[in-house]
Amino acid sequence: MTKRIQAKYKSDRRFGQNLWGRPKSPVNKRQYGPGQHGQRRKGKTSDFGLQLVAKQKLRLYYGNITEKQFRKTYEEAARRKGNTAENLIGLLESRLDAVVYRAKFTPTVFSARQFVNHGHVKVNGRRVNIASFQVKVGDVIELREKAKTMAIVLEALQSGERDTPEYVEVDPKAMAARFARVPTLADVPYAVQMEPNLVVEYYAS
Repeated sequence: MTKRIQAKYKSDRRFGQNLWGRPKSPVNKRQYGPGQHGQRRKGKTSDFGLQLVAKQKLRLYYGNITEKQFRKTYEEAARRKGNTAENLIGLLESRLDAVVYRAKFTPTVFSARQFVNHGHVKVNGRRVNIASFQVKVGDVIELREKAKTMAIVLEALQSGERDTPEYVEVDPKAMAARFARVPTLADVPYAVQMEPNLVVEYYAS
């Protein structure tokens, strides 16, 4: 087992939740934290503690984005008109690696980031290798020819582990997807409850 996979599983146990809904997550069997003190009873969490956990969960969900990148995304969400929490979710789901993951071209958001970084993805016919690239409504994301035969792609597309959300229209035969619209929090198929409002409170405090 790689260190990356171990880290993801450890994160599941730290939060006591199966963040990505994976059937192999250890939380399915052991719903307590990692380490020798993992089974200790937890005291009441402060408001700041709840906000911090909400921020860590959301940041980790999208491939453990760096704090600098995540804060920058929040600042952009706050700058835009409308609800900051909804804007934050919309920006995160508009990331190219997130769209590749939602289209089921890769099994995890971590592998989606690596997939994009290695240059396997095109947006509107142009190769893009930046995972944080912001996809716009109507953009078409497709795999390069060499990537279409990769085992990781074929297995992900055939997996019944998760469904493709309505805001990403996928053509499995062409191995292409269209970003139909920016989703709201209610549209996103999170495996656990995400609380972007607490993330906003964390940064605003």
